[in-house]
Amino acid sequence: MADFGFNEHHQNEIINYMRFARSKRVLRLKTIDSCFEELKDSRLVEETFTVDEVREMMDGLQMVVRGEVEMELINTAHTNVLLLRQLFSQAEKFYLRLQSDISELENRELLEQVAEFEKTDFKTINKSQINQETIKPKLAPLNEGGVSELLNKEITRLQEENDKLKSRLRTLESQATSALEEKTKAARALKDLQKVQGEQKEINSLESTVAALKEDYERSLSASAASQKDLQENLISAKHELLRVQEQLALAEKELDKKFQQTAAYRNMKEILSKKNEQIKEIRKRLQKYEPDE
Repeated sequence: MADFGFNEHHQNEIINYMRFARSKRVLRLKTIDSCFEELKDSRLVEETFTVDEVREMMDGLQMVVRGEVEMELINTAHTNVLLLRQLFSQAEKFYLRLQSDISELENRELLEQVAEFEKTDFKTINKSQINQETIKPKLAPLNEGGVSELLNKEITRLQEENDKLKSRLRTLESQATSALEEKTKAARALKDLQKVQGEQKEINSLESTVAALKEDYERSLSASAASQKDLQENLISAKHELLRVQEQLALAEKELDKKFQQTAAYRNMKEILSKKNEQIKEIRKRLQKYEPDE
């Protein structure tokens, strides 16, 4: 198939249009032939004609043929306008601006090549017979280069946007991971704090018990030796329990030192424990006053 500088798809479109134009041309030529045949059948029935009669027949034939030719030329021009309209509409969808070179429409070399192409019934023509430098389609870009370039630009833009979204997603994932870790640390700190608070409540309860025992001990000073001994044993048991709780509290403090060494909860709890230790020391001093001499 002849190559006019276009790809196979576009060249097929050109062939279809040339076949359409040839069919219209053949039909119009048949109409003109029928005009002559009609003149022969209707007027040329006598053997001799005067000059005026011949002139009259020629003038009438001229008008008919002129009208047919003019109609064909007008129809061809209008058909070309519709074809251009289709091309421009398709180009606008891809934001292309087509330009035409009217002077190329009268290029005799190109016209002869088109005529040769049509004469061979659109069969294969040796590419060396067509000067590629001479045939430069001015309706640029009718080839697929412009469309491919636009598509490549759009693909590049989408890839860049996709890379930005991926980077943003990685950032959000990192932030979410950090937030989750902070939430986990906070939950552990809260749990440990609640544990310490529970132990503190236990200490307060023991302090209340010790205070109550102290009151009972004071009231029972005048009681019998057996009652005094029972109170002493209860007091000693309470002291042992208090020491056990203090040991647990000391272990809890060591754990908190490890887990809350960078938090405000650690400092606050340390102050609370210091105060409670001072209170316990004070209670022990006060209890020593009521212990019997060994």
